Amino acid sequence: MINILVTGSRGQLGSELQYLVENQLLDTSGMKFFFTDKSSLDVTDHAAVEVFARSHDINMIINCAAYTAVDKAEENLELADALNREAVKHLARIAKKYKMGLVHISTDYVYDGTSYRPYMEDDPSNPQGIYSKTKLAGEHEIKQINPDNTIIIRTSWVYSSFGSNFVKTMLKLCNERDELDLISDQVGTPTYARDLAKAIIHIIQHPKKTQSNIEIYHFSNEGGCSWYDFAKTIFELSNLECKVNPIDTNEYPTPAKRPYYSLLSKSKIKNDYKMEIPYWRDSLKECLQIILNEKAEK
Repeated sequence: MINILVTGSRGQLGSELQYLVENQLLDTSGMKFFFTDKSSLDVTDHAAVEVFARSHDINMIINCAAYTAVDKAEENLELADALNREAVKHLARIAKKYKMGLVHISTDYVYDGTSYRPYMEDDPSNPQGIYSKTKLAGEHEIKQINPDNTIIIRTSWVYSSFGSNFVKTMLKLCNERDELDLISDQVGTPTYARDLAKAIIHIIQHPKKTQSNIEIYHFSNEGGCSWYDFAKTIFELSNLECKVNPIDTNEYPTPAKRPYYSLLSKSKIKNDYKMEIPYWRDSLKECLQIILNEKAEK
C-alpha cells in the first residue's frame, strides 16, 4: 500500500484528484490518499507537516498547494514566497529525509514568453512576476535538496468545475454583460485539471527509473489558443450569446506581466509514460457539461 499525502486539496487540481479517487473513477488499488487543505494541514507549518507525514507513514507527497493569485502576488511577496518556495523547500526536505516520492506542480509562467516554438523542459527560464519567480524558486529549492523520485510538472491555464477560474468567470460575466474585451495576443493552452489529475495518477502507477533524482515534465492539453479564443469557445460550447472583442495586452495592463507565448511541448511526458493527452476543446466541452449540469440542478 502506498500512502499518498495530497496538499492543497481544496484547489482545482486537489479537488479533481479527490473526486476521481473518492468516486472510484480510476483504478487506485494499492494507494491510500490523505487529502488535506489549510484547515487540516497548513503547509507553512513545517513541523506539523513532518508530524503528519511520519504518523501516517506517507510514501509520497503530491503538492497541489500554492499561492496562485498572479496579480495579488505583486503586493503579497511574503505570502507567495511562504507557499511557493519556503513550504516547497520543507516538503522536499521531508521527502528526502524519509525517502518519500514527491510530485510538485509548477507553471508555464517560469518562461518569459519570447519563444517561437513550444517550450521544452530544458529551455532557459526567465519569470517576469512575483508569482512566477516564487514558483521557480520553489523548483530551485527542490533541485538543491535533490530528493529521490521527484517529479516537477509545469502546467498552464488551469480550469475545473471546482474552484474559481477563467471558465467560470466568463460564464458569470456573460450573464452580466452583453460585450467583453479579451486579450488576443497572449497564447497558451487551457488545461483541464481533471486531465492533469489523471496524468498524475498514471505517473504514480508507472514509476520510471531515471539517471536523475528529479525529472521536470510539461503537461497541458493539446493545441493552443489566446484568451480571446478561449472565451469565444466557452460561449460557443455553452450556446451563449456574448460579443467578444479582441484587444492587445497593452490595452489591458495588469500588475503582473504575463508571457505572450507559453505553449508547452509535451513530447517528453508522452514518450516516457506512453500518455495520450486530450485536445483542449474536447476537455473544455467535458468540463462545461459538468458546470452547466450543476447549475441546472440548483
